Amino acid sequence: MTTSPSPGNSFILRIETKNTVGMLGKVTSSIGKVGGDIGAMDLISVSPKTIIRDITISVSNLKHRGEIVKKVQSLPFVKLINVSDRTFLVHLGGKIEIKAKVPLKTRADLSQVYTPGVARVSLAIHDNPSDAFHLTIKKNLVAVVSDGSAVLGLGNLGPEAVLPVLEGKAMLFKEFGGVDAFPIALKTQDPEQIIATIEAISPTFGGINLEDISSPRCIEIERILQTKLDIPVFHDDQHGTAVVILAALINALKIIQKQENEIKVVVNGIGAAGSACCRMLLDFGVKEIIACDRTGTLYKGRKENMNPEKQAISQITNPSLIKGSISKALEGAHVFIGLSSGNLLSVKEIKKMAKDPIVFALANPEPEIAPEAIQGVARIVATGRSDYPNQINNALCFPGIFRGALDSKAMTINDEMKRAAATAIAGCITPTELCEDYIIPSIFNRVVAPRVAKAVVKAAHRTHVSRRIRRRYSNKQY
Repeated sequence: MTTSPSPGNSFILRIETKNTVGMLGKVTSSIGKVGGDIGAMDLISVSPKTIIRDITISVSNLKHRGEIVKKVQSLPFVKLINVSDRTFLVHLGGKIEIKAKVPLKTRADLSQVYTPGVARVSLAIHDNPSDAFHLTIKKNLVAVVSDGSAVLGLGNLGPEAVLPVLEGKAMLFKEFGGVDAFPIALKTQDPEQIIATIEAISPTFGGINLEDISSPRCIEIERILQTKLDIPVFHDDQHGTAVVILAALINALKIIQKQENEIKVVVNGIGAAGSACCRMLLDFGVKEIIACDRTGTLYKGRKENMNPEKQAISQITNPSLIKGSISKALEGAHVFIGLSSGNLLSVKEIKKMAKDPIVFALANPEPEIAPEAIQGVARIVATGRSDYPNQINNALCFPGIFRGALDSKAMTINDEMKRAAATAIAGCITPTELCEDYIIPSIFNRVVAPRVAKAVVKAAHRTHVSRRIRRRYSNKQY
């Protein structure tokens, strides 16, 4: 499978050409022949003899960009002035900042926001620590914390390299949920130090979002922090993924007219996301799940390539004790959920599945099987990519979940709150809209986060994890 050109791999060529008719056409034609996707073209300067232009081009990867640059440089009538990576330009100086919410222009302003007035607020919080939830930034602040041990699909890149990811996550929190979030990259990968550090900084925050921490360490880190802290701790790579998968599956089952207790599901890749997905689907009512990894199916008694989390999953899945490869597991399955690696499956294996198969091939950037390859074979296909229909994207989940958790002053984010979030996401698509290519809303659908937040608030009150007296919840657009 060849990756399509993407805005995430776009760059700007600044070129100088002769000021004669046809020069631009020759340049664009040469770029097109090498597969470059031309976007904007901006005129920078004109003289009687020359023209300088910026040409924005999307490519598949760095190698593809190099081919285009080499092609343009080979044109005798073109002088290449500069090559700028648009994604790197966006990141210059970081992507977020802190701004004051109140004016600071006079001595009176100063005396209220700082000394002497602030002392009275500090004393009030000392007398009643819960006042920090409405008298400080804690009310609306989430820490996005990582040790850089599992950065996207790139591996253990360390704390500095994960910072751009954490900043991007903070942007999504603010844009879609109205939640202030701050990136915190930790220079340790020792679970005990991570737990102790987060516990130490927790008074500042209303919630903790764990990000890009390798499995299975992340599972234990989250579990211990949930017992130590009285604010929500949520590992999005686990539960955010599981919530959005469940939302998509709820709608997919409506299309194939199956109930959750009638289906067989194969989950491939039992890391943090795969483990959480298995647990959430079981909780939802799916009776038959077969979990797979590189070694094959997980089953009670398997010894090879196991860890405590796989051991736990093997005890609650694969009731028929099916042993063998993923190909064996897929026989008669209604749903495949891939959280593993690209180009793993063949069309022949998908054809082994039950009638109207549902394929969630979520590996990035290359899905487990190309959607084009199973067109007409699978009834419904979803990926983790934005250039195909049905993108399974965690951004549909975490802004609304934390919005609801903060609004209810929840002490945790429990299973019922997650289920409520999944149901709310699925419900954003009306029966008249629902079809094979539209089982999950776009992340830019502004209805999603408020509906998720509302559902989470109700679930928090219903399960008695809210510290806030319940009142009618507003449909305010965050």
